[in-house]
Amino acid sequence: MFKKDISPGAKSKVKSSVQRTIRQKVLDTYPLLEPYIEDILPKKEQLDLVKLPDRVSLYVLNGTPLFFQHMDDALLPHLALVHRYPNAFSRLRIDRGAIRFVLSGATLMAPGLTSPGGRLPGDPADTEGRYGKEDLEPGTPVVIEAEGKDTACMVGVLKMGTGEMKKVKKGQACEAGHYLGDGLWTLAL
Repeated sequence: MFKKDISPGAKSKVKSSVQRTIRQKVLDTYPLLEPYIEDILPKKEQLDLVKLPDRVSLYVLNGTPLFFQHMDDALLPHLALVHRYPNAFSRLRIDRGAIRFVLSGATLMAPGLTSPGGRLPGDPADTEGRYGKEDLEPGTPVVIEAEGKDTACMVGVLKMGTGEMKKVKKGQACEAGHYLGDGLWTLAL
């Protein structure tokens, strides 16, 4: 989604009523962020909206990017926020071979998640329960971790459910992604 260098557009202040709505959407979409919501979106702080190309809105607090949204799609967390609160999001893991494709902006495909190094919910190799037990539905925002790495490398929306990925083991897994090193990651605010 942000493959090229992007330049920020107009910056405007978010009205307090809209800010409350965004806060509630964040809590509805990412309930595990509730203990941290005052740190992320304090009620007394001013949230700013930065317009980006292709109808993307970036929500920023004191120069720190928090969430972005394409038109009326789901609010997705910026990777900087994911790195601060890694356990607050639904996560999947790709194998070592898929990392270089994801970091070059290629579409995340199901084989990178269903191979031996990948992890989906309910995977018996996930002895710590990091990736959950319940299958995720299409349209769910997810954070993608990489085998052997400490931090997430991508955030996006599932194109197909994880149950279907386990069965067919092929097809496009994720869309609307933001990955390490892309234009959103390198954006100077």
